[in-house]
Amino acid sequence: MIRPRRNRRTESIRGLVRETELTASHLILPLFLHEGDDDQPIASMPGCTRWSLAGLVKEAGEAHALGIPAIVLFPAIAESLKTRACEEAWNPDGLIPRAIAALKAAHPRLTVITDVALDPYNADGHDGLVDDNGIILNDPTVIALCQQALCHARAGADIISPSDMMDGRVAALRAALDSENFTDISIMSYTAKYASACYGPFRGALDSAPKFGDKKTYQMDPANGREAEREARLDEAEGADILMVKPALPYLDILYRIRQITPLPLAAYHVSGEYLMVKAAAASGWIDEKKLAMEQLTSIRRAGADMILTYFAKDVARWLQSSP
Repeated sequence: MIRPRRNRRTESIRGLVRETELTASHLILPLFLHEGDDDQPIASMPGCTRWSLAGLVKEAGEAHALGIPAIVLFPAIAESLKTRACEEAWNPDGLIPRAIAALKAAHPRLTVITDVALDPYNADGHDGLVDDNGIILNDPTVIALCQQALCHARAGADIISPSDMMDGRVAALRAALDSENFTDISIMSYTAKYASACYGPFRGALDSAPKFGDKKTYQMDPANGREAEREARLDEAEGADILMVKPALPYLDILYRIRQITPLPLAAYHVSGEYLMVKAAAASGWIDEKKLAMEQLTSIRRAGADMILTYFAKDVARWLQSSP
C-alpha cells in the first residue's frame, strides 16, 4: 500500500524530504531611521524602532552577525523638510546618504538597499509629484526618482529599490545610473505593488500617509493578476535585476505566476500589516508567534520568492540558530 505518511514519520526523515528551505540568507531586514539622537519604539509596529544613526549602525551590525545579508532603509523625514517638489530626496547631506556612508564604513560586507520613492519627502504624502489638480505626475516624478537614485549611488548604496509604481522608471533609472558609471548598482523593482490595506502601520512609522485621496491610480488593483505579469515583463525588459511583489501573503498566487514567467530573482515584502496581525494575535494569546511567522515566511518561499523583506528577520535568524 502506498503510504505518504512514511516520509513524515520522524523529524530527520521530514528534513530529508523537505522541499522548501528558509534560512537567514533569504532575508532582508527593513530598518526605519530619523534625525534624532534617540531610538524611538514605533507604536504601530511593536518590536520595531525608529533608529538614530548610531542605533541604526548597531542594529544593522547585529542583523549581519546573525547571517542576514542585507537591510533596506526607510527614513522618517522632519515635516519642515517636506515639500511639494521633494528636493530633500536627493540632498547629498540628507539622512539617507549619511546613513549609507555610516553603514558601509562600519559594515562593508553588508548589502545596503535604499527605497526610491518620494512619499517620505512629499508634503502631499504621495509617491509621486502632484499637480495643482491633485493628479500624480508620472514623467516628472521619474526625473526626480533618477536624481534620488543617483544621490544614493554616490553615497555607496548597493541596490536601489523603486517603490513608486511610476511607468517607465526602471529604464530611466538604469540609464541614469549607467550614465554616471554606476553600472554595478542593482535595481530591485517593486514590480507588483498592490493598493493594499496592509500598509497602515508602516505609514504610521514614517508619518507618510497621503494627505488626500489614495494611491489607486498608480498602485495595482488587488483584483488583478494578469496585470502583474505585464508589469513583470516590462520591468525585466527595462533592465530590472530583481523583481518584487508587495504585499506577500494575499498575493502568493502572484508570486507563483511571476516565478513561472521570468528567470530573474524574485523578492516578496512581508509588510507591516502582515507583521502586526501576527504580533497582535500573539499578544492576545491566540497563536504562537514563532510558529505562525515561520509558517508564513516558508509559504512565501514555497510560492517562489528567492528573498523576503520582513520585520521578523532577526527573530527568524535567532530561531533558526536555536533549532536542533
